[in-house]
Amino acid sequence: MSPGDLATPHAKLEGMSNCTQCHVLGDKVSNDKCLTCHKEIKGLVDKKRGYHNSKDVKGKDCATCHSDHHGRKFDMVRFDEKKFDHNLAGYKLEGAHAKVDCRQCHEPDYVADANLKKRKDTFLGLGQQCLDCHTDYHQKTLPNDCAKCHGMDDFKPANKFNHDKADFVLVGKHKAIDCKECHKVEVKNGKEFQQFTGIAFKNCNACHLDVHKSHLGNDCKQCHNEQSFVNTSALSKFNHGKTNFTLKGKHKAVDCAQCHSMASATPQNVFQDRLGVKTSECATCHRDPHEGKFGVDCAGCHNENSFHKVTASNLDDFNHALTGFELQGKHAAVDCRKCHTSDNLTDPLPHNTCAACHSDFHEGQFTPLPPNGGGPPDCAACHTTEGFAGSTFSLEQHAQTKFPLDGAHVATPCFSCHLKQDKWRFPQHRGALRGLSRRRA
Repeated sequence: MSPGDLATPHAKLEGMSNCTQCHVLGDKVSNDKCLTCHKEIKGLVDKKRGYHNSKDVKGKDCATCHSDHHGRKFDMVRFDEKKFDHNLAGYKLEGAHAKVDCRQCHEPDYVADANLKKRKDTFLGLGQQCLDCHTDYHQKTLPNDCAKCHGMDDFKPANKFNHDKADFVLVGKHKAIDCKECHKVEVKNGKEFQQFTGIAFKNCNACHLDVHKSHLGNDCKQCHNEQSFVNTSALSKFNHGKTNFTLKGKHKAVDCAQCHSMASATPQNVFQDRLGVKTSECATCHRDPHEGKFGVDCAGCHNENSFHKVTASNLDDFNHALTGFELQGKHAAVDCRKCHTSDNLTDPLPHNTCAACHSDFHEGQFTPLPPNGGGPPDCAACHTTEGFAGSTFSLEQHAQTKFPLDGAHVATPCFSCHLKQDKWRFPQHRGALRGLSRRRA
């Protein structure tokens, strides 16, 4: 009853007792019975994948393409490999894949299923991920989605990779550098390997030699940019506050070369010529117009906004003793401009006597009469800088006048004799005071 021998793959089903393994009694070959044995095909059909789910095959009976009983050597799987439309298999051949012989991909080494691996001529069992067939060049250091970076034409270059989407965006001359300059090719696990992850890049020194030998810190971008190492246009953004000399006032607008010697500088010593200079050491850079007369604490009078603009607030801490005239008593509270009336505070002022600045309150009452003529005694003979009110004139001094105090006069208060009207007056004793003036002269 058999129309012919079964093909070799079905040979074990020969015999009358096995007909119903494939045939339904009184009917044709059952697709369901085919798929009961050919589970690998059924799995793809159920998942709506593969060639048997394509528009050219879907809905056809298995026997339409895979008839049997044509002899042991009959090839049940017949198609022209060169004309086969691979798109129907659910995997479009692109680029280099379209030029490769079928058996370079469809070979047992690339089949994961142990049973299918045994079928050397099968076209089943291949995965669609790159690493199902290709060796992982990156050795698990990158994700498995190779197509994000690589095209189908060639593995190199990775023409889909966009460095702008990486953590390190290429700018300036970095764009023109060959990948190998940063991503070194080496040998890992006995195979060629190129590192693309785990590369330090937060700091320029991770790749570039620090020609400044760490003298200027690690933030290279404060001075340099990616266009050129010698392009220092970014210096304008340098944070001088990270040094021990914070720029204030007009110092901010000064070109670096006005303070630092650039002409003879080398990468090793550039900007090192002012190390250790403090913001209070003005004379290190600036000429001292006072020629050392007022010491070196320029900030006592001046600030960084203007050398010529000196205000009272600048002078609060000025040590006036440096001028040769120490401020004592009420002099210490007097505004500078009360005494220094000229534009230049350093213009010399006579200060050897009180009368050089103060008017004669006594209006010449103590000026000696002829023949002992001359100037009046200095105010300091009777008064102090703590205040004009009151007098230090003592009994001992009164004894040196023409009217020494004797007897009850010694105990008599001054104002009993020196009567005060609008001010204290001493006209009745003018001649008596000549001796004081003469002796003090």
